[in-house]
Amino acid sequence: MKNEASGVLSPRSRFSPLDEAFGRFIHRIDGRGAPELTLAAAWLSRSRAEGHICLDLEATPEDGLPAAGEALPPRPEAERWKALLETSPAVGSPGDRLPLILDGTRLYLFRYWAYEHAVVRTLKTLAADAAGVPDGARLRAAFDCIFPPDGDVGAERIDWQKVAAFAAARHRFAVVSGGPGTGKTFTVARILALLVAQDPGRPPAIALAAPTGKAAARLQEAIREAKATLALPPALGAAIPETASTLHRLLQSRPGTPYFRYHADRPLPADIVVVDEASMVDLALFAKLTGALRPHARLILLGDKNQLASVEAGAVLGDICDTGRDHGYSRAFAEACRRATGERIPAEDTASPGLSDRIVSLRKSYRFGETSGIGALSRAVNAGDASRAGAIVRGEGSGDIAWRDLPPPEALPRLLAAWIAAHDVAPPTAGDPAELLERFGRARILCAPREGPYGVRHVNLLAERFLREEGRIGGGGPWYAGRPVMVTKNDYGLGLFNGDIGMALADPEHRGDLRVFFPAGGGKVRSFPPLRLPEHEAAYAMTVHKSQGSEFDDVLFLMPDRDVPVLTRQLVYTAVTRARRTLWIAGREEIFAAALSRHLKRASGLRDALWGGGTVCA
Repeated sequence: MKNEASGVLSPRSRFSPLDEAFGRFIHRIDGRGAPELTLAAAWLSRSRAEGHICLDLEATPEDGLPAAGEALPPRPEAERWKALLETSPAVGSPGDRLPLILDGTRLYLFRYWAYEHAVVRTLKTLAADAAGVPDGARLRAAFDCIFPPDGDVGAERIDWQKVAAFAAARHRFAVVSGGPGTGKTFTVARILALLVAQDPGRPPAIALAAPTGKAAARLQEAIREAKATLALPPALGAAIPETASTLHRLLQSRPGTPYFRYHADRPLPADIVVVDEASMVDLALFAKLTGALRPHARLILLGDKNQLASVEAGAVLGDICDTGRDHGYSRAFAEACRRATGERIPAEDTASPGLSDRIVSLRKSYRFGETSGIGALSRAVNAGDASRAGAIVRGEGSGDIAWRDLPPPEALPRLLAAWIAAHDVAPPTAGDPAELLERFGRARILCAPREGPYGVRHVNLLAERFLREEGRIGGGGPWYAGRPVMVTKNDYGLGLFNGDIGMALADPEHRGDLRVFFPAGGGKVRSFPPLRLPEHEAAYAMTVHKSQGSEFDDVLFLMPDRDVPVLTRQLVYTAVTRARRTLWIAGREEIFAAALSRHLKRASGLRDALWGGGTVCA
């Protein structure tokens, strides 16, 4: 600090101007001139920006908190820091309405404590209310109809899709987790048919949602395909909607405000709410969603608990699933499941009915076979086994993965040119827009950062430059036939959402002018003049974060040339599992291994409150 009396942080500090301003604000409210309070507030602000819900005073720098530098006051011992906070007029206890809330050893911004508290209270209420199914015979008959015998359920000989359906039928809250290709969306279509079949004369109101427009579009396409594959009786099929929306649209956000039309006093008109890609949902939005559920509504979450957490603060799905720990099923649940489905699942005498009975992980991958290198690599990465992962990427027993040593920045164009040529990534300039979009969607370059020589912005420029030099795209300006773009900001008026991919093509219906075409579902497209688009960028490359919810036949995962905090086990797992057919990884072995050793853990109290017996205030 430059001046401890004023609480002004040194310009040499590693806090942002916003962090420093918040630290000074709390310093003024406190009024005691204690620099440790300024430090705590600034550190909390920084932690929230990095995705944490709170600042754990007992955490060490190795737990994700930066060590105090010379420009900062020494970090106090946890007990002394806590005592200073407890006596500050700017800090309250749970239930108070003050800028900061101290809950045990966790320091929160009031708003995020309130979000977490609301989510814990709602989930515990949902978990305590076993919906049950009154007619066991009807349930068994529905299972026989909707889940015909499957001779290919995996080595365990347990049909975990049936177990997931039973958990969702028995409880008001259920989570269906699983990696890519395990059939989560197919399973939820069966779950919805099962629930409708319990009272076909009064079908429930069902809402399908996802955190992004792209994920919502994929959800509704998957539901349509699943319904066609299942060949459900007409009454059951008609009751399952085929339209999904973003969570913001479902809750009906009010532009320019943090408020929604639907909330606790005006709940959603839905009996069943299904949320796909739940790992991408941040704590604030999840609190708004759960707070808007009508009494006795069901909530079903779909997602991969091992994937990257949300861009905004929180790791809600991971906390709910207590990722990294195994929890067995209770004897009562296992026996009820056997009676209804015939599936015999392992149970533990020590397991008590609770969240563990409401979370089912799908084990069998229908995308990656037993000999798939991509599948084996995803398992090794998920386990943090750098030795095994290194052997796989070096090609030991795998033909669908190629490792490339990361070239220096000046040689990167040659690597990109080789991959583009090998996978025919060059954008076509004419043809049927729907077919061209589908073709372009088969391959993608994924980057960890946005900036830098190996970041998305630079890689997109290099790809465009190579294609222009090869004469495969024309024009000297930003727009040309075949230009792929990705929307980066929602535009509800146009129905375009963050992550949507489009392509610029000459449109004969508009005098040959360039229009940007986007998929509209069912093989149809929509087009817009380039100047009408919301914020967007080129889409030859995208960040791994942006790729969540997508899958491609062929992927080039381009790692940076140095170890950076964004490189985590979850990021590598997400990148690897975007590929269906082939995966190139360009990187350095020591950086690849370092990424697998870094398991992202976001500070919050949600996991402890749900799994560790944490209390919930009335």
